[in-house]
Amino acid sequence: MADNEKYGDLTGLIRSRFHEDFDLFGNSVEELVSSYTEKMSRSDIDALISDINSFEADYPETLDSEFKERFGRQFDPVLWGYTTASFLDEVKRLLSE
Repeated sequence: MADNEKYGDLTGLIRSRFHEDFDLFGNSVEELVSSYTEKMSRSDIDALISDINSFEADYPETLDSEFKERFGRQFDPVLWGYTTASFLDEVKRLLSE
């Protein structure tokens, strides 16, 4: 099994918001990210962005398969109209606002 601790902040976001009961927190990526970060400090948000950047840098050629291995039981970006890369870019954009 993949080591999710290396990307603990990213794992926390996916596991806490992008799961079968996501609608308890919102109905869009924007709402889910906002509900997750509403009480976070800027440094915690920056750590999440850094985690996403590290994940993308560590798996440039296998981003889709690595994301699926780690998070596929909980969330599939394709079902939301994204690729893995475009989903992660959208999350980073939202975190940067």
